[in-house]
Amino acid sequence: MNPGTGHDPETLDLETLRGRQSLKWTAFERDVLPAWVAETDFRPPEAVRDALFEAIEIGDTGYPNPGAAGLDRAFAGFAERQFGWRVQPGRVTAVADVVGGISSLLDLVTEPGDGVIINPPVYPPFFTVVEQLGRRVVEVPLADGDSLDLAGIERAIDGGAKAILLCNPHNPTGTVFDGDDLRSLAEIADASDVEVISDEIHAPLVLDLIPHTPWLTVSEEARKTGFCVTSASKAFNLPGLSCAVIATASDEKAATVERLPFVAKHPSHLGVIASSTAFRECDDWLEGLRRRLRSNRDLLGELLAERVPAVGWTPPAAGYLAWLDFRGLGLGEDPAALILERGRVALSGGVPFGPGGEGYCRLNFGTSPDLIEMAVDGIARALVRT
Repeated sequence: MNPGTGHDPETLDLETLRGRQSLKWTAFERDVLPAWVAETDFRPPEAVRDALFEAIEIGDTGYPNPGAAGLDRAFAGFAERQFGWRVQPGRVTAVADVVGGISSLLDLVTEPGDGVIINPPVYPPFFTVVEQLGRRVVEVPLADGDSLDLAGIERAIDGGAKAILLCNPHNPTGTVFDGDDLRSLAEIADASDVEVISDEIHAPLVLDLIPHTPWLTVSEEARKTGFCVTSASKAFNLPGLSCAVIATASDEKAATVERLPFVAKHPSHLGVIASSTAFRECDDWLEGLRRRLRSNRDLLGELLAERVPAVGWTPPAAGYLAWLDFRGLGLGEDPAALILERGRVALSGGVPFGPGGEGYCRLNFGTSPDLIEMAVDGIARALVRT
């Protein structure tokens, strides 16, 4: 058996996790259980760890060469196996991270002052990237909290928006967008010559029967209008290794990527090694992770119903992030602050996710069943005292 395949993710105990120096485990006091930022509590696959250990052992810690590591071919193979998406390896470009790739692309395809459409509540760095580039955030909230408002997007384009920043699958709701809606969006974008940048970092973590539809497989219009930016970091717990990819499906978009600044096309060498290995060798491990996340999601639903039934939620179709609705409890816009203070559990507050985030919190269930139960118990303690 190939190392790192065929094994479910390894559960780590709380004391071991508290020894980590990553942001998740160092941002709060030691008595706080962190269930906020999107990094999981699992070890990466054994094959990935072996590849990294070997690189360190022989001093392979120099500058990156993604082509030599076969990152483009590894991603292309992964995309075809996982999504039925045939990617030309020559149209896969390594970058340092997804947010940086998005920022660099927006800088190339829009001008200062241009409007960029986002669909809140959505990943907070989308707001930050657009604003820091001197572009205008154009908010078109999700319709009914979980689908694209196509009419609203058309109105925003009529109002002058020049690009769409798509979170596909969506963070924080875990929505897997309907293929027909994506095709309609592609027609709208193509008709108005609007650029689409699709963040697909959560795509390998679709948990239900609704398949993920990569933007570049939607239609010819989507291939003409768009870019896909993604990474192994969420699925294989590699965010600290700084490696992502941009994929294109047209000569014009490939030429745009060629114009990216040097600093954007400079991933971590160890990140390239880890990502190439994950994409190439760890499909079985990934399927084990999805099984674990489905089980964790079911457990979370049972615990919420039993211990904090007033908290609403819709189980996410993708990812390991639960979007919890506290609005009926009268806790104001930021229940996360109260839960941290009284329950000693750190959740992501909903306000930074934009309109529609008020009164919500995001909980990370990419961990062990024991820590999920501890998190729900902490929420329950906080609510008992309100």
